[in-house]
Parts: sequence; C-alpha cells; structure tokens
Amino acid sequence: MTDIRALLDRGRDFRAAGDPSTAARHLAEAAALAPRDRTVLTELALAHFQSAALGRAERVLLDLVDLDPSDGYARLLLGRTLSRQSRHGEALPQLRLAAALTRDPEVAAELARVEARVTTDRAAPPPSP
Repeated sequence: MTDIRALLDRGRDFRAAGDPSTAARHLAEAAALAPRDRTVLTELALAHFQSAALGRAERVLLDLVDLDPSDGYARLLLGRTLSRQSRHGEALPQLRLAAALTRDPEVAAELARVEARVTTDRAAPPPSP
C-alpha cells in the first residue's frame, strides 16, 4: 500500500479503534513516503504517544517543531511527551510556548500542572545513597 491518503486514513481508523501501535505502523509508512507532511507526522506522533512509544513520539514531534516552530499543538504534545517521561523541566518551555501560541485554557492548565510538578520535584529531598 503506497497511497499516503489511504495509509493516513487507515492509521486514523486504528487509532480511533484503540490500537495506536498498529496505527503507528501505517502512519510510519505514510511518513516515509511524505516526510514533511505535517498531518501525517502529527498523527504518527499521536499514535506513538498513545502507545507509550515516547522516544519515537519525541523524535517525530521535534521534526514537526522544526517544520513549523509556531505549531502550538506540536509543542503541547512535545511538552506532554517530555513530562510523561518525567522530564518536567524540559517540558516547561514547550508548554509555555504552546500556551502562548494557542491561548487555550486547557493548555494553560497543563502548563500549571507541570509547573507545580517541577516545584514539587525541586522541593523534594535528594534520594539517599
């Protein structure tokens, strides 16, 4: 199957059906055929995120941010991906940009949640040897 649109639709169908791993396989094939297609890359990043393939999601999202630094949704998803890996400090700049770009109250709430987490992490005593 080499039709990008068919691969994209199939990937979306699998994601909607709750099978993000299979979706990612189809979407990765579409991304190989259209490596700069932001729609395909966004769907692929979502599939990776939903299947907990966070390193893969991060790589795709970094590509998306390189393609369009003003993509607030890509920055939000990148921030959430980093946060889910307990990399809260790295997530903050992405979430701040996403909040500024989207002006979405839900994005602002995600930012506040991660900011609180960073504050809590800093206040916690260091692990014992």
